[in-house]
Amino acid sequence: MTQIGIVGGGFGGLYTALHLSRLPWRQRPEVVLLERNDRFVFSPLLYEVVTEELPEWEVAPEYMDLLRGTNVLFVQSEVTAVETDSQHLRLADGRRLNWDYLVLATGCETPLAVPGAREYALPFRTLADARCLHQKLTELEQSQREKIRVCIVGGGASGIELACKLADRLGERGRVRILDRNRSLLMRGLPANREAAVKALDQRNVWRDLGTQVIEVRPDEIVLDYGQGTDTLPTDLVLWTVGNRAPQLLQDLDLPKVGDRLHIEPTLRVAGQPTVFALGDGATDNTGQPATAQVAIQQAQYCAWNLWRAIAGQPLVDFRYVPLGEFLSLGKGVASLTTWGNLHGAGAWADVVRRGAYLFRMPTPPHRARVGWTWLTALGSPRAGA
Repeated sequence: MTQIGIVGGGFGGLYTALHLSRLPWRQRPEVVLLERNDRFVFSPLLYEVVTEELPEWEVAPEYMDLLRGTNVLFVQSEVTAVETDSQHLRLADGRRLNWDYLVLATGCETPLAVPGAREYALPFRTLADARCLHQKLTELEQSQREKIRVCIVGGGASGIELACKLADRLGERGRVRILDRNRSLLMRGLPANREAAVKALDQRNVWRDLGTQVIEVRPDEIVLDYGQGTDTLPTDLVLWTVGNRAPQLLQDLDLPKVGDRLHIEPTLRVAGQPTVFALGDGATDNTGQPATAQVAIQQAQYCAWNLWRAIAGQPLVDFRYVPLGEFLSLGKGVASLTTWGNLHGAGAWADVVRRGAYLFRMPTPPHRARVGWTWLTALGSPRAGA
């Protein structure tokens, strides 16, 4: 029996596994999904966990629930090494698993390279990060502080969405500030969404320090370089949303790379490796595709097709990315969207469209149905804490 190992349970890895389970195999392979966490995270909705607009189970369902009824075997363990010559995976618990075909979908991690950032700044990428942030905010809200000072490093989509959500959660007590080394926000975003983001930040009195470098993060302050001098600002919380770095597992691999990412062919196969595929943030074909869930979801379908074709001895097909638009959450119940043909809108209705689009993209029909029914029954009766 052909064995397919999939390392990483994000959008790229999980969705590849699910697509493989639905293909019309003559002889079904054994598909093993390896992931150190027990829950998948629908990351575009992770902000709503912090503001308690959505419960964890909707945004982060368990892999065992998502894979129930499929032929995919879920192994909760960290992969510590990939042996490409012997075609084995080494796991943190000491096991070794063999594979005939391998999919590397590890994603990336947030580099905290500035002095003090690792000790005193919080990244925002995982469910554990969201839980930590929620707990820290709760402690600050229950304290006697008159003002709660939050610095968000990074003026991209994640930084802006966090800033708006936290400003809404903290209300009058909040003093939210975005720091970015660029001269404008949302450098890779669409113009209409950028304009809506600036308006939303203004409405929430979010400060912006652009053209600013972070020199150091300390327990209760952050040191900044404005280009013409430095300054130290007191802060209660520093959030780090900027940067992507391939995990050490990928960096250690003796496979073709572009920078620290795996170099993939248009078919999503790692260059020169007929049995190894890669997708998501940790892989690149050097064409500048964005590191977004939208790309990984589309890649997953092609990756499954090409695995099916490779095993059947058929020629592979090239991945073709189709940009479907861009959503931006701009606070509780408010969003901005730009879709096909540059159609744009912002407000509460845009958040409804955003939620609907994300519901359609959730991994399995049963989970989609549960979440959709919950949202439908909640109409007209706001959730507690929302």
